[in-house]
Amino acid sequence: MSIWTRISEALSALAKGEGLSAVFEKLRTPPEKTVGFTIAVIALSAKMAKADGQVTRTEVRAFREIFHIPDKDEANAARVFNLARQDVVGFDIYAKKIKAMFGTRTGTLEDLLEGLFHIAVSDGNFHENEDRFLRHVSEIFGLSERSFRVIKARFVKGSPADPYDVLGISHGASKKEIRMAWRKLVSENHPDQLMARGVPKEAITLAHPRMVAINQAWVELNSIQV
Repeated sequence: MSIWTRISEALSALAKGEGLSAVFEKLRTPPEKTVGFTIAVIALSAKMAKADGQVTRTEVRAFREIFHIPDKDEANAARVFNLARQDVVGFDIYAKKIKAMFGTRTGTLEDLLEGLFHIAVSDGNFHENEDRFLRHVSEIFGLSERSFRVIKARFVKGSPADPYDVLGISHGASKKEIRMAWRKLVSENHPDQLMARGVPKEAITLAHPRMVAINQAWVELNSIQV
């Protein structure tokens, strides 16, 4: 059964009058978490589209770079997007329900935020309203300011990327600590680990820019004599 079929079933389970936000109350355990992740990206993308006032073809294409949508399943994806766009419930309510769904699994929430950044910058512009939107979502998710900076630096040109921030270590870290942090992040971002925490196999491409940044930080800091 494809993820899009399961999404269709999740939407069909909504009681009459329930909004899309009610889906997140029902998707808290495997295998539903992959469905929840996908719906979360679509739903928050729809809310983010309101932040900059438009949905461009480039943003649609960017979404397709994250999720492969077979022609026969396009209607299900469009239904999620339209339900979120038309829902009077604010994006903060969505974000809080998504946070409750994934709990303390901050890695999954960071994956989700990266997907939103990927879509936000795909048109070549990063609107200040999108920045405020994503920062607020990050805060609701309980992510640190450091995590937000690291993710933003990977996607927004001109945003500083501190290699110590990328590896999550202090500026006084030893060579051994730097290596340990690098190896831990490489392990955590293996495709098998991503899927284990709820990222659909269709969205594993999200990890590529992150791995590039992790390895660049390792190379840069490994060249420093500590």
